Amino acid sequence: MPSTTTASSGRKSGKSGRQKGRRARLLVLLLVLAIVAGVGYGAYWSVSTVRASFPQTKGSVRLQGLAGPVDVKRDAHGIPQIYASSDRDLFMAQGYVQAQDRFWEMDVRRHTTSGRLSEMFGKSQIKTDEYLRTLGWYRVAQQEYDSKLSPDTKKYLQAYSRGVNAYLAGRDAADISVEYAALGFTNDYKPQKWTPVDSVSWLKAMAWDLRGNMQDEIDRSLMTSRLSAAQIKDLYPEYPYDLHKPIVQEGSYNAVTDTYDGTRTGTAGAQTGTGTQTGTGGSQPPATGGAAGNAAGTGLADDAAAPGGLQNQLSAVSDVLDGIPSVFGPSGSGIGSNSWVVSGAHTITGKPLLANDPHLAPELPSVWYQMGLHCRALSAGCHYDVSGYTFAGMPGVVIGHNQDIAWGMTNLGADVTDLYLEKLSGNGYQYGGQVLPFTSRKETIEVAGGKPKTITVRETNNGPLLSDRDEELVKVGRKASVDAAAPDRGDGYGVALRWTALTPGRSMDAVFELDRAQDWQQFRKAAGDLEVPSQNLVYADTKGNIGYQAPGRIPVRPKGYDGSLPAPGWDPKFHWTGRYIKQAALPNEYNPERGYIVTANQAVVDKDKYPYLLTTDWEYGTRSQRITDLIQSKIKNGGKISPDDMRQMQMDNSSEIAKLLTPKLLKIDVSDKYVRQAQKLLEGWDYTQNPDSAAAAYFNAVWRNILKLAFGNKLPKELRVKGQCLNVLPADKTAPADEEQHLVTECGERDADSAQPDGGDRWFEVVRRIVNDQDNAWWQSPKTRLEPATKTRDQLFARAMKDARWELTAKLGKDIDTWSWGRLHRLTLKNQTLGTEGPGFLQYVLNRGPWNLGGGQAAVDATGWNAAGGYGVIWVPSMRMVVNLKDLDKSKWINLTGASGHAYNAHYTDQTDKWVNGELLGWAYSEKAVDKSTEDTLVLRP
Repeated sequence: MPSTTTASSGRKSGKSGRQKGRRARLLVLLLVLAIVAGVGYGAYWSVSTVRASFPQTKGSVRLQGLAGPVDVKRDAHGIPQIYASSDRDLFMAQGYVQAQDRFWEMDVRRHTTSGRLSEMFGKSQIKTDEYLRTLGWYRVAQQEYDSKLSPDTKKYLQAYSRGVNAYLAGRDAADISVEYAALGFTNDYKPQKWTPVDSVSWLKAMAWDLRGNMQDEIDRSLMTSRLSAAQIKDLYPEYPYDLHKPIVQEGSYNAVTDTYDGTRTGTAGAQTGTGTQTGTGGSQPPATGGAAGNAAGTGLADDAAAPGGLQNQLSAVSDVLDGIPSVFGPSGSGIGSNSWVVSGAHTITGKPLLANDPHLAPELPSVWYQMGLHCRALSAGCHYDVSGYTFAGMPGVVIGHNQDIAWGMTNLGADVTDLYLEKLSGNGYQYGGQVLPFTSRKETIEVAGGKPKTITVRETNNGPLLSDRDEELVKVGRKASVDAAAPDRGDGYGVALRWTALTPGRSMDAVFELDRAQDWQQFRKAAGDLEVPSQNLVYADTKGNIGYQAPGRIPVRPKGYDGSLPAPGWDPKFHWTGRYIKQAALPNEYNPERGYIVTANQAVVDKDKYPYLLTTDWEYGTRSQRITDLIQSKIKNGGKISPDDMRQMQMDNSSEIAKLLTPKLLKIDVSDKYVRQAQKLLEGWDYTQNPDSAAAAYFNAVWRNILKLAFGNKLPKELRVKGQCLNVLPADKTAPADEEQHLVTECGERDADSAQPDGGDRWFEVVRRIVNDQDNAWWQSPKTRLEPATKTRDQLFARAMKDARWELTAKLGKDIDTWSWGRLHRLTLKNQTLGTEGPGFLQYVLNRGPWNLGGGQAAVDATGWNAAGGYGVIWVPSMRMVVNLKDLDKSKWINLTGASGHAYNAHYTDQTDKWVNGELLGWAYSEKAVDKSTEDTLVLRP
């Protein structure tokens, strides 16, 4: 495989549609050529061609390198359970089997993480590769493999790679996956051998998507150009601890020992949020839960003097970030997960039940891969008996259970990134009154069908200069006035990224440690190595214990700096201390008295009971509190929770913002008969968002228009999304003349260049805090040619109700009896490369759907949509599982799509209909149960 780098020395949600478009447009030409070529070679695209890459699932195959036979048993859904007699054989077989089902996906992923997409798709991906090389994911992964990972982990990675390469050996690309056949029309690309670092680098892509509040950091700074400090605080309210409980409620922090004890209750010895403590962690202010008092002004932390052009610089950096591929989908409110565990004291089984459903972008195939890894007998040479979800391209199991414990994950959301405005001077940058030299390296990007391109990556002591990757951004930096910020005659400024994932770590070790952990102590030790991405880990074991651990490499910032705004890189007082919160000081709980633990991206611990800053930007606890309420309602008066209760909780689609606003909407006097028809839909509505609900469709349209009118046009132009005109009457619909006139004029006047919040639960909290203030300034909206200005809440709500009526008339027709939420809220599963854009033929071959879904924003059934772009589904519960610790064979699971990545394979999307309906599959674990469920057996022989 060609080298990824040649070194010379040393190194937001509303935009997600553009990101997908950029990533997809690279293939338009390819697809056009492919379809033209396909006319002449029809047989090439016959069913037999598509099926040529289907895996062998019966009989036997000989693999050089195996020490003994390995059985691969697949059930009716093609989910493999692997049985081997040694660790090396187990992971070699895992590599072989995942390559059988998903190698195209694996290959695209490794080219993404290594910044080598141009090798596959040509010159249109050069810019993306430049971004990725600047971040250096693969480079850091190589350093981890070389110097950080344990010898056992390296052996497992090597064995996995041997298995992948054994599958590739002797196969033409078209025999590996049909996508290679399409690629072959314009490119002679041939898959190269898999390497251990290809697997490790995937963790960097995960960490990037789950990195925390970088976009909020930019947005808050941009807001200072137009909004006051009080207004920004309105839009980033403090976490509502009085309404939504944090994850950890019964543990306590000990300032003397700098430890967090999750096994005891009370506050004895606990730090109470003064912002200082002893120990190795250093000192810093407590979490403030929002933008705090320094949010307005210059746009830099601590209201530091900012150069002219800062707004343009940050806006352009936001665009640069937007160009970096997102492996899990759009970031922002909604990307998260649900996971909770209930102790045996509250279950019908007498042992814990654990549920998990991570919320990620819908992809085809699903980002997850289900499988079991079983040693025939646990021994010194074979340590694993684990089953669950992993990623194609990575050995081990990421979420699931073994013979003793089960675990789930949700994104902790720790703030592990900071942006620094850097003052550039010649061949260096200013820091502490000196000019320090850049750390530079050259990167050569190979381009299919073109000449290689070499770029220079420059780093400061804060990290790589993201601004170097945008030519216009470089020009802005050079021309800007710098005297106010750092007086000299230098070369302008740029923006650098500080990120914990760019320091080599041991997260790959943690995967295997979790897989073989047998109790709480071993589980916590494994969590200590899970440095990035930082996740909430919930735990249960067969002995009846439950627990929670917050892991991760979370920085201790200098005192007075909370990371909520970009910082001046030339000032040492904002430089990271180099210290991280100790594992022993991270929040945890073990067997809490309440008997359950809920994690759904809410605050981890009360800010007044913990001295360290985890983040200023939590999700606001809407989902977590709903899950808590559902659990409490079940266990009230001694009630018990069943495994099916856990499943039903996962499908709860109640809208919390609807509960707040609907009674107020119903009190508004509506004179327009058409709007009154729509308003009546809300009468008697139970706030559930079922796919056939007309009330849910109308309410969500009203909510979207409330956000637009109250907040959208007040935001700075840099945050505005230039979207499509939404209120155009479709050609197959009819409406009275007055309706049609309203639709056309209102569309042209209001939607062409409007800012729009995404509608997540931060906006729930923003509205909750002002909803009873009729005269709040946020309710003021300007007049239009057809509508007067609004001055009060009810005036704005009335206008939003009217606008929503016309919007849904355009989208769903004038007859409200035909409206339904599912017609607006649709899921289409798309192959993330060749199926994203282009001629219909390949889209037909590779894509599936649409499905009409229930659920919605900040619901437990988090089928998320972004109010900035419409109602389509952009993130989903990517899998669901319920683990029964009394009888592991009675656990249940489901994937969004299926085991296979091959179009027209029986297991391409064979789980999707069940997923849509909220069903779970049986999850066989014991050898007896696996044998009973086995449909096909493949024996891999030495």
